Amino acid sequence: MSGHSKWHSIKHQKAAEDKKRGKLFSKLVREITVAARLGGGKTEMNPRLRLAIEKANSANMPKENIERAIKKGTGELPGISYVDVLYEGYGPQGVAVMVKVTTDNKNRAVSQIRRIFSENGGSLGENGCVSWMFKQKGFIAVSKESVSEEELLEKVIDLDVENVDSSDDEIYEVLTAPDNFSAVCDKLKERIKIEVAEVTMMPDTYIKLTGSDARKMLNLIDELEENDDVQQVYANFDISAEGMKEN
Repeated sequence: MSGHSKWHSIKHQKAAEDKKRGKLFSKLVREITVAARLGGGKTEMNPRLRLAIEKANSANMPKENIERAIKKGTGELPGISYVDVLYEGYGPQGVAVMVKVTTDNKNRAVSQIRRIFSENGGSLGENGCVSWMFKQKGFIAVSKESVSEEELLEKVIDLDVENVDSSDDEIYEVLTAPDNFSAVCDKLKERIKIEVAEVTMMPDTYIKLTGSDARKMLNLIDELEENDDVQQVYANFDISAEGMKEN
């Protein structure tokens, strides 16, 4: 079981909790606003905006909230000016961690991110210190309860996917090239229910964690995810199913 796939399962469960607290909506608004500012308000010309809107729709965000965020990004409505920042660092036992931040105050963001790392057995590093360990991939998760592996393979056989991984206990991982992600996702949605769909960063290798290191790592990820400025967290940790239950 890879830390990546298990963390995607955890993130899917967390999304429901975040939605109840309203935190997910605020993060999605930021992403939509920045995507519209950088690439314009037309989804057919702006893949990042399209993906952000798809996430917002799956979270049942009201249409007016989405439209307002787009207009703030394009300048049709006044709004806060957000910027994207990527922070890199290390968790327990040298686990590589990448943190995608969308913030209106970089000084505040870096101070908070550095504190979270240091309080959980990690350290903030320099730009480029760990990003070379990751590759961008399209990631689609399908629940094992909804389909057998044979049925899933039949449904993706004519799609341009790179790999289907069944090693996780709860989900199948369908991986695509970033450029093919939207097309594959659209076609697959017509055939089967998708649990998670995103363009993500996949690590080349994993570091196995147990005991206190595993707890510190999960606390680090959780605190980063809870920060209002943080949009995504990527890490190359691997914790066994038994270890996940213990933590």
